[in-house]
Amino acid sequence: MSKISRRRALQLFGTSAAFVGAGSLAMPSISRAASGHVIVVGGGFGGATAAKYLKRADSNIRVTLVEPAQRFYTCPFSNLYLGGLRSFESIGHGYDALKAMGIDVVHAMAEDVNASARTVRLAGGRTLNYDKLVLSPGIDIRWGAISGYDEAASIQAPHAWKAGSQTQLLKRQLDRMPDGGVFIMSAPDNPYRCPPGPYERVSMIAHYLKTNKPKSKILVLDAKENFSKQALFMDGWKAVYGSMIEWVPQSKDGKVVRVDAGALEVETEFGTRHKASVLNVVPPQKAGVIAERAGVTAENGWVPVNPSTFASTKDANIYVVGDATVAAPMPKSGFCANAQGKVAAAAIAAALDGKQPVAPLWLNTCYSMIAPDYAISVAGVYRVADGKIIEVPNSGGVSPRDADAGFRQREAEYTKGWYAAITQDTWGTA
Repeated sequence: MSKISRRRALQLFGTSAAFVGAGSLAMPSISRAASGHVIVVGGGFGGATAAKYLKRADSNIRVTLVEPAQRFYTCPFSNLYLGGLRSFESIGHGYDALKAMGIDVVHAMAEDVNASARTVRLAGGRTLNYDKLVLSPGIDIRWGAISGYDEAASIQAPHAWKAGSQTQLLKRQLDRMPDGGVFIMSAPDNPYRCPPGPYERVSMIAHYLKTNKPKSKILVLDAKENFSKQALFMDGWKAVYGSMIEWVPQSKDGKVVRVDAGALEVETEFGTRHKASVLNVVPPQKAGVIAERAGVTAENGWVPVNPSTFASTKDANIYVVGDATVAAPMPKSGFCANAQGKVAAAAIAAALDGKQPVAPLWLNTCYSMIAPDYAISVAGVYRVADGKIIEVPNSGGVSPRDADAGFRQREAEYTKGWYAAITQDTWGTA
């Protein structure tokens, strides 16, 4: 990234004031004449944002947000909780601000979608009718994709790839881990939620261990040959943690093919076995199950969408945003989910008003903490060209490898501002 574009990206992404509303640069002005009922399933970064911006686009639209949790805990900053830098409650966000906007928030599980009848069935049997439906279901785990790793195994070897009880379980296991123990992470092949997430988690757990259990080691067994911001992560690991972290790529027998959760043991492709004190398996993933029940997933388990509106390619009245979608080169990140929620909201408001949507332009940034005063980032700008999402040439990039300690510390501060801003923009809370 050039100095000019990096400076501009930090202006957009690094401060709370600059960020709010900047996830998508194309939020059109909608006339206040439309009406209809839009149901949004899923109250995370994508769904809560879509609900909020639908009401902002046109207050006449009736918006119902269906989310079982009273309080949503974010995957972003859950790694900081594992590293001892944040409390668990600090990553939780409620829905009072959305309710105050006139959004009907229903705390229930959406169990099924009847696309032909345009209905959503909730747990308990209640049925809701919609004119337009937004699904923001996040990810579900592909249980059994790794031999021996099923839902029961996740109690002993947590994935913690959905923030909540699994995150707390992994933290308790780390707290009980003896000094001199081995933390093993199995990292998945692409695609999966938050490409740099496993490596930030390794960094934050390394910080925790260095501070509390300095004789411990970390082994990362990876199903890939490379990963997001790899050079920056590995530079940081060496500078901050020395030889504590070992990363093994697929070509050097890093792919885990079998898990024995009871023994806290994994086996790789070539038959090598590794024993852990704490075992974190991040398995292959797919779109949240409600997307499959709505009939909008492809054979690969993800949801193909119209890149200009994020309407499903299989049903024009169902829009899907966030991690569940096929939207490459946009990554599966909280920032992208927020941006996609705004684009879908604008497209739905336009459609209900009989208008064409404005061509979208998305921003994304992803900060990763390596240590409390050391962070790195990647940024990008995306648009639609020839019916596909593309990254705007020369619009983004990663932190410079030769940056000094002051630069890394400033990015750590920008990380905090980014989180405060995006949670404010999504749920109205900091």
